Amino acid sequence: MEKERSNSVQKIVKNNISKADITRINLNESDFKRFNLIGIDLREANLKESNFEGVNLMGAKLEGANLEGANFREANLKWANLRKANLEGANLERANLIEVDLREANLMDTNLEGANLEGANLIKTNFYGADFQKANLEKANLEKANLEGTNLVEANLEKTNLMGANLQWVYLKGVNLKEADLQEANLKDAYLKEVYLERANLKKANLESAFLGEAYGLSLDQLSKVKTLYDTKLDEKLLIQLKEKYPILFEETNG
Repeated sequence: MEKERSNSVQKIVKNNISKADITRINLNESDFKRFNLIGIDLREANLKESNFEGVNLMGAKLEGANLEGANFREANLKWANLRKANLEGANLERANLIEVDLREANLMDTNLEGANLEGANLIKTNFYGADFQKANLEKANLEKANLEGTNLVEANLEKTNLMGANLQWVYLKGVNLKEADLQEANLKDAYLKEVYLERANLKKANLESAFLGEAYGLSLDQLSKVKTLYDTKLDEKLLIQLKEKYPILFEETNG
């Protein structure tokens, strides 16, 4: 079986890979490590647990592909289309994902440590439990994305669109959220110690039971526009001012 898979892979890539069209093909557990896959069309292909470590997949078409448990460590996926692809448990450590299309894809429990997602389209993407340590998400579009339970330690989310995103139970210590759009985002129980929030938009954001101690650039004006501050942990100076001017923000909500 392994030999057959290897032969199939070689036949696919030995000629002009940019014109290859092998949609819906079953190539699970294949090793693509030696190949150049620029522009390859692998839409809806079964590539479960395949190895793409260090491979150049720039502009590849992987829409709807099954990439569960696949290894993309240090791979180049710049401009690739992975819309609605399944990448659950995949390894994307230090991968180049600049301006990648991952809309509505499943990246549950995925390793994205040190990955570059600058300008990526991540609308409604499921990142539940993913690891984003030191990842770059500057100017990425995470509108309505699910980031519940993710690790974003030392990640860069400057100017990132997080409008309506689910960030419940997210660990955001030391994260750069300067000029990020967090309108209507769910930050319930999120850990935001020492985050950078200069000019971040917090309008109607849910900060119930969140920890915001020692946050940088956080103003009274920003917090006055949130949905709720019920049971939120804030620095004492801000807490006193807010309770005096906006006591309604500290009332218990019904979700």
